[in-house]
Amino acid sequence: MDKIFSKLFPKDKDQGKKSNPTEGHPRIINEQTKPLGLKINPPQMIVGSAQSVGKVRTHNEDSLFTLSSVFSDGEIQLPFGIYIIADGMGGHQYGEVASRCAVKTVADYLMAKLFSQIMGLQNESTGESLIEILENAVERAQENVVQHAPGGGTTLSIAVIIGSQVTIAHVGDSRVYIRQADGTLSSVTQDHSFVSRLIEQGHISKEEAEIHPQRNVLYRAIGQHEPFQPDIQTFPFPENGELLICSDGLWGVAGEDNIKQILNQARDVTTTCHLLTEAANIAGGSDNISVILVKMLG
Repeated sequence: MDKIFSKLFPKDKDQGKKSNPTEGHPRIINEQTKPLGLKINPPQMIVGSAQSVGKVRTHNEDSLFTLSSVFSDGEIQLPFGIYIIADGMGGHQYGEVASRCAVKTVADYLMAKLFSQIMGLQNESTGESLIEILENAVERAQENVVQHAPGGGTTLSIAVIIGSQVTIAHVGDSRVYIRQADGTLSSVTQDHSFVSRLIEQGHISKEEAEIHPQRNVLYRAIGQHEPFQPDIQTFPFPENGELLICSDGLWGVAGEDNIKQILNQARDVTTTCHLLTEAANIAGGSDNISVILVKMLG
């Protein structure tokens, strides 16, 4: 871990010398530099993303999508966002087609279903809950992947943020994490993998799972023909915290300790995402890496 961290945050040769890094530059206010007491109105989401093919693979099979918006009219202040990561499986073409197809299908379906409802433009409610909409979106992704990428598959992790509520739908072993204001990091998703089931049953330890020869085998994924239901849950956005979505090319290579250490540095979300992908590459970059980081201001 020290090797990765020292490369990501090298010591400044001029460390200790007095200097004014902002001299001659206009002051930029962001989530790190805003003065205490400055009110963010309306509340909004600051989003960063990053992607890398890694150091071993020759092509990228991951896909990601981010959409952030806010509606404010003096009475209503409503941040809204859709964030998706899919990690394709099945080799060149099949994996990348599967992940691309799944992400595009879900993004298109959610935008069509949610925007009109959120803006109150529909005269009559469809009667569908957000959970039902997400279930239908995943089902459509499943149908399209089977049709357009036969033999391929993909993980799929979706986060929909409406106001201060987060609803996630999850299939596979990409992960959704929350970082609390005190710096604690925890995964809110369950890996649908063979080794995670062995851990649950007490057959192997987490350390043994990291080197298990079948650690990448999934028992639930988009594109598989066995019927399944996505894991869906709703929880409040962590106050003064962050939401992280990533493929296993990050958490399975860089490790959670490195991820936590990088997230706890006071940097903007875009820089943080690229530091995370670089950490995975420094650790070997054995897989494609995709990262989305969401921070709520206000």
